[in-house]
Order: sequence, then structure tokens, then C-alpha cells
Amino acid sequence: MYRPHPFSWVPAEGQRHATTDPKPRHGYHGVTVRTLCSKKVTADNSDIGWLWPTCPSCNSGAHELAGVPEAGDGAD
Repeated sequence: MYRPHPFSWVPAEGQRHATTDPKPRHGYHGVTVRTLCSKKVTADNSDIGWLWPTCPSCNSGAHELAGVPEAGDGAD
């Protein structure tokens, strides 16, 4: 399965988390994953889950893995 970055976003526990766990062919819904913020969460792939706020720790880790600075980090 194509994955442009070594992580995927997973809505769980009221936030959008990032994980490097392999993405199942059917997606993450109901699957427990280890997140970049070191939590074990069970994915909730509901429509509203994708509107939850992004976990700040996972966001920082995802930017680091992608090699892209976070907005407002002074890297102008």
C-alpha cells in the first residue's frame, strides 16, 4: 500500500494521532496501534474522528519524520 511518509494518521481517543505501525489493507478502524506520542490507542475511523484536533506530540513527531518544519517554529 502506498504511503508517502513513514507514518499514518489515526483518529482515536478524541484526537488525531500518528503511527508508524503497518497500515492494514482494510484501514485502521478498530485496530490498536502505538502512536508517536507513545500511547496505545484503538482507532476510531468515524467521519467525526477526522475532525478531532491533532495530538501536538504526534504532530511534532510526524513533522520530524517527514523532514518538514512545523509552522511558526522560526524556520523562515
